[in-house]
Amino acid sequence: MAELPSERPEDDDHDLLTFGEAGVRLREELVVERGRLAELEEQRSAGEAVDDAIEALTARIAGLEDAGRRNVASSQNFFSYRPVAPE
Repeated sequence: MAELPSERPEDDDHDLLTFGEAGVRLREELVVERGRLAELEEQRSAGEAVDDAIEALTARIAGLEDAGRRNVASSQNFFSYRPVAPE
């Protein structure tokens, strides 16, 4: 997956959820969810029954990564922007 921006762009309009802000929020959420997944995998290694939670969280992470791939600012203006179609 292409790297999402890790810093909020200085020139963003901070009254709107811009591509840059959405990208940063996605990256932050992915860090949190990957941490939760690591914790669940440790719990599974310790014998706890967390397979359903791991499956659900893995699907959520995949969805967030997909959203990150679609979070691309168009070189055109706002009104002609077309989102990247999911594969």
